[in-house]
Amino acid sequence: MPNCWLKLLAHNNKMNRNTRRGKGSTNIYQNLEKTSVLQETRTFNDTPVIPRKCILILTKILYLINQGEQLVAREATDCFFAMTKLFQSKDVVLRRMVYLGIKELSSIAEDVIIVTSSLTKDMTGKEDLYRAAAIRALCSITDHTMLQAVERYMKQCIVDKNPGVSCAALVSSLRLASTAGDVVKRWANEAHEALNSDNIMVQYHALGLLYHIRKSDRLAVSKLVNKLAHSGVKSPYAVCMLIRITCKLLEEEDQSADESPLFAFLELCLRHKSEMVVYEAAHAIVNLKNTNPRALSPAFSILQMFCNAPKATLRFAAVRTLNKVAMTHPAAVTTCNLDLEGLITDSNRSVATLAITTLLKTGAESSVERLMKQISSFVAEISDEFKVVVVQAICALCTKYPRKHTILMNFLSGMLREEGGIEYKTSIVDTIITIIEENAEAKESGLSHLCEFIEDCEHVSLAVRILHLLGKEGPFANTPSKYIRFIYNRVILESPIVRAAAVTALAQFGASCPALLHNILVLLNRCQMDPDDEVRDRATYYLNILQTGKPELYKNYIIERETCSLALLEKALTEHLNSELTNRFDLSIVPKATIIKEEVTNEAMLVSNAPRALKVTREEESAARLAQLPDIQLLGPIHRTTMPTQLTESETEYTVQCIKHIFPNHVVFQFDCLNTLSEQILENVRVDLTIPDGFNIISIIPCAKLSYNEMQTTYVIVEFPPDVGRSAATFGATLRFIVKDCDPNTGEPDSDEGYDDEYMLEDLEVTVADQIQKTKKNNFQVVWDAADTKEWVEAEDTYSLAAVNTLQEAVNTILKFLGLGAANLSDTVPEGTHTHTLLCSGTFRSGAEIYVRSKLALDDGVTMQLTVRTTDPDVAELVTSAVG
Repeated sequence: MPNCWLKLLAHNNKMNRNTRRGKGSTNIYQNLEKTSVLQETRTFNDTPVIPRKCILILTKILYLINQGEQLVAREATDCFFAMTKLFQSKDVVLRRMVYLGIKELSSIAEDVIIVTSSLTKDMTGKEDLYRAAAIRALCSITDHTMLQAVERYMKQCIVDKNPGVSCAALVSSLRLASTAGDVVKRWANEAHEALNSDNIMVQYHALGLLYHIRKSDRLAVSKLVNKLAHSGVKSPYAVCMLIRITCKLLEEEDQSADESPLFAFLELCLRHKSEMVVYEAAHAIVNLKNTNPRALSPAFSILQMFCNAPKATLRFAAVRTLNKVAMTHPAAVTTCNLDLEGLITDSNRSVATLAITTLLKTGAESSVERLMKQISSFVAEISDEFKVVVVQAICALCTKYPRKHTILMNFLSGMLREEGGIEYKTSIVDTIITIIEENAEAKESGLSHLCEFIEDCEHVSLAVRILHLLGKEGPFANTPSKYIRFIYNRVILESPIVRAAAVTALAQFGASCPALLHNILVLLNRCQMDPDDEVRDRATYYLNILQTGKPELYKNYIIERETCSLALLEKALTEHLNSELTNRFDLSIVPKATIIKEEVTNEAMLVSNAPRALKVTREEESAARLAQLPDIQLLGPIHRTTMPTQLTESETEYTVQCIKHIFPNHVVFQFDCLNTLSEQILENVRVDLTIPDGFNIISIIPCAKLSYNEMQTTYVIVEFPPDVGRSAATFGATLRFIVKDCDPNTGEPDSDEGYDDEYMLEDLEVTVADQIQKTKKNNFQVVWDAADTKEWVEAEDTYSLAAVNTLQEAVNTILKFLGLGAANLSDTVPEGTHTHTLLCSGTFRSGAEIYVRSKLALDDGVTMQLTVRTTDPDVAELVTSAVG
């Protein structure tokens, strides 16, 4: 909600001060009912208008909306038209409340354009108090079709002498740019003129609008930055924005950032008279990539100086930045350690926390104990957010100084016993688990601390995680029997979910510790009387397996062996359920947990305090996996990764599946191969492709060795033909390798000599859908109309879809065949209809946007009129010819 509304709310609270005096600081709007407030809007029809009463009613309506109260279209429309009667009042406060009401109801009510003439009149009037608010309200109800009618007035307001009016016009123009970008682009001259204003906020908003207009043209942005960098900008806010724009340009350049002429502008800003600009420049420089460390010295000197600044905001900003870059530039941050130690006793606990955590990342091993004592003196006084920062710093410290695990583990155990939210507790448990996994000496003490924690743990998810860890690591501790009591206590005292996890943990002790098997069988027998079905079933299941006395059954059915990443397994299952379910789910396509774990660990070492990403796209997973291939960066950003395609039957001796990674001008074929013959080892495994005309093989990356039942990958990098129309093609594929016979029990080859062999694979296709990344446009009609210009190409044709019998089947086929995303989340055809219009969009691998409107009619078959709009004529021809 805008600040002006808050001021008006405060004004209304002041008017009602007498009613609240002596009753405490209660909120008079707290127990409002929507129905009664809407009935009060009848007061707006009174003659004459009573401003005081109407202001209070408008405030109630705005309060309800901003508290999440939902108004249906009819209620919003009635309220909106009642509110328009208040335009006859001359009361300044009431009129500004009306403008705010129009803005809030414009997205809900119908026929709001009826007030366009009144708002235009106020926008061009002489009363400056009305003009700025009228501009904001007018732009909230104006769509791209009506914008041209007020375009002349908007241009005048952008260059208006009144700063409030000019700022309102600039900010409103920036918001309109997302729906009417072509119209707003014509206001660039006025925005450039506003950039010369003496008002600092007008300059700031004018630069923001100019950058948004030109951001797709890198050359134009470079000229803008160079011009403003030499001429100078008075507004410190505008200079800060200019610094951020400069950093984006530097990141896009191939050369080192400090070698670019733009870097001189950043260094110049370090000597600016505004502290805000100086900090922004220092923060930008130290976060630049591919920069010579010597060029960072002035920026770190500034941050070091701010550490001793009298203002707490400057100290906090400087320490926070140093904390962020401590892992990427440890040597430079170490020079600030003396100043950071002075901030340990800072009165601002946030500053002190960041100072200590920064020192923990860069300090010496001898100072760890002293720093931990200083943290413990005030850790209870800081918020959970900063406690998590402390825990993350301790985690990094344990990796750096493993011999200090006793001190750090005791400190973490003390933090576990304190009160805190689940995020805070989870971060501590994660850190202890990480220490246990990385340091064998810390296992005993770590498990003991976790056992004490679950005695009073109120978070079910954490208790289950800890029980899983105890079942995995406890049987291999020096005295595994001491953990049984903690686990069985969970069976007696906890919820069904925790009890089930405890039963599984007990079974793992029985399977891994023969000396404890008898006791475990007794406990599991008792668990069979549990009131919960899941607990009883698990107890019965494990009890029957353990009573067989067969270690191979223990290994296969009790001792857990992680074969895949749970996060990626969940994602793969979700994608499978969202598909047409024509094929069975293949668990072998999910990467192993060890691979994913290594990627996450390496990333965590590079980026400290980064939140853990729970879900990533297929393209992000592929980019991380393909990064290890030589010269893969030369191919550019990955555009799309397809679902796996099986090239062999599942029962054959060699199974191969193909995943296609699409780049702007290349396709990387990833062949995941599995050898199901225990008496053979395959070496130099590769796939030979029969290349269609126009394609060119860049490189083949073979798999050195393929052992029994172990999935390995080979790659083929192919360049697309220059002619886009020939990019959809079929490839022949043959798996070639060297076979060596081996001992099935040991896996060792019988001899060093092998023989060449090959295995024919199914043909694979690169389709049109493979090259298109689906997108979703919430307001498709707006972007469709915006594409009706000379820069866009339109292609249209009519087809008869003989293979489909219903409109819904036609819709599904088109979306799957073209790889486009529907304008709605699920484009369903209502039953009983004979016509339907499918709106969909996507992005071609070259970056060309594709918008498709498909008009479908059901007669004897399905007839389709397909209209394609795109910026590339070759892409338009490819899409239309693909359907034909």
